[in-house]
Amino acid sequence: MRYDQATWTREDGDENAGSYEPLLAEKRSTEVTVDESPLPDDLTRESVELPDPSEPELARHYTRLSQMNYGVESGPFPLGSCTMKYNPKFTEDVAALPGAGTHPARSAASTQGTLELRHHLQTYLARIGGMDSVTLQPPAGAAGEFTGILVAKAYHEEHGNSRSEIIVPESAHGTNFASAALAGYDVVSLPSAEDGRVDVDALEAAVSDDTAALMLTNPNTLGLFERDIDEIAEIVHGAGGLLYYDGANLNALLGRVRPGDMGFDVMHYNVHKTFATPHGGGGPGAGPVGVVEEFAPYLPSPQIEERDGEYERVEPEHTIGKVHGFAGNWLVLLKTYAYIARLGDSGLTDTSAKAVLNANYLASQIEYEIPFSPFHHEFVASADRDAADVAKRMLDYGVHPPTTKWPEIVDEALMTEPTEAETKAALDQLARAFNNAADDDDEALETAPERTAAGRIDQADAARNPRLSWQTLDD
Repeated sequence: MRYDQATWTREDGDENAGSYEPLLAEKRSTEVTVDESPLPDDLTRESVELPDPSEPELARHYTRLSQMNYGVESGPFPLGSCTMKYNPKFTEDVAALPGAGTHPARSAASTQGTLELRHHLQTYLARIGGMDSVTLQPPAGAAGEFTGILVAKAYHEEHGNSRSEIIVPESAHGTNFASAALAGYDVVSLPSAEDGRVDVDALEAAVSDDTAALMLTNPNTLGLFERDIDEIAEIVHGAGGLLYYDGANLNALLGRVRPGDMGFDVMHYNVHKTFATPHGGGGPGAGPVGVVEEFAPYLPSPQIEERDGEYERVEPEHTIGKVHGFAGNWLVLLKTYAYIARLGDSGLTDTSAKAVLNANYLASQIEYEIPFSPFHHEFVASADRDAADVAKRMLDYGVHPPTTKWPEIVDEALMTEPTEAETKAALDQLARAFNNAADDDDEALETAPERTAAGRIDQADAARNPRLSWQTLDD
């Protein structure tokens, strides 16, 4: 029997079930007397109320909680520009091996296997990106992005170049603007051309002796490949600036095109996107940074190098210092290495092919207009009504919705990236959800979702007056 989770009433109209609430039993509590304490009276209390479930209730509580949530193991997760890949479990098994638990303060002599693996990962990532050197230290994609900009800044300062501006396309990820500003630069926003790509004329007008770098994602957030990338690189380099590659969409290019071959000087890798490590959630991440040879002396310290068959921690000559403790989040990097090693060159190339194929197949099956093409791994559809309402209604059809209302170049944007991991059946399920929402009337969209654990909320009121405990729900 399915319950309408917005009201917790049964579909069959059973009045005896009208007050059903799946976590009510688990909220039972008991009062416990507190023994004498040496703490001051104002820091103690005579009794405390604690949860009092039985073991079966406790097990069912957490099982129900897990079922009320939606994750990449529940079904498709087509958030555009997020590359929400399935996280293969074999990488967790590798990270859980006893030999992986090496303390970061151990000597190089006693951790040669760990250092060798790190060095191999540096080398493999460099080859994938067309870079000459890679640091594994940054603890997340955004942190890698910031690190890359600090490397560019150190390079300019070492060469006596006083540059104050970084150019960022207006459709870029928000972290681009934030990283540039955090590094002390003024941000110059670059408009898009009518075809959704970089406006080359606008770029020529924007560059100057103050330009430190252009930050660029390729393919861009519309899924479009920047066809003028050679000319773009020539314009930026001609002004003395650097070309920075945001690796958010690298999944579309694996084994086919390398940022270094397109003229990029610095890049960061989002291992949680391209190489299937878990997406954040407040946990550890990794955002390696690659550079061409000229910028290797400015990378964070230490770097892992091989000398006479031994692996050593080395400090680059003009290092920017540390951006994270030790050499980065080791177990995330280990999962990255395991994923790359399992797929190999041919598997990575196949990944990008299937990512592009899946996006194009899904786009061909939905009714919404897609104003910009040809796209690669993702596309941006335009909803005929409020995109947030469409997304909420898609929840009722059992799928996670796409990214909404961004990039702003598309009205009521539905930014969609299915990744290579989804089967045709999963893509068809997504397409049905899109099309069902498109066919629903305004009332259905404006009241959605109706079949989820939580119904529609007043988002403004929730932000201004948050209730952080279930005990306040009856207030």
